[in-house]
Amino acid sequence: MANHKSSEKRIRQTAGKKDSNKYYAKTMRNALKDFRATTTKEEAASKAPKVNAMLDRLAKKNIIHANKASNLKSSVAKHVNGL
Repeated sequence: MANHKSSEKRIRQTAGKKDSNKYYAKTMRNALKDFRATTTKEEAASKAPKVNAMLDRLAKKNIIHANKASNLKSSVAKHVNGL
């Protein structure tokens, strides 16, 4: 258990950040799952910029690593070009 006021506050802050980060990470995974389920090139091409923007935002906020975002964006582009 925390013995200092500042460590108690840090525990509260960490818990809030954890919940927020889990929400955004799960939202990203759901968006990618929906994107990969697309079967037409037009639909995939229209969804790709939104997915890429989401990945960039999450990387900027350090919710996911920048290299992971880059790898996922690459797989998004491959999916669009493969259709």
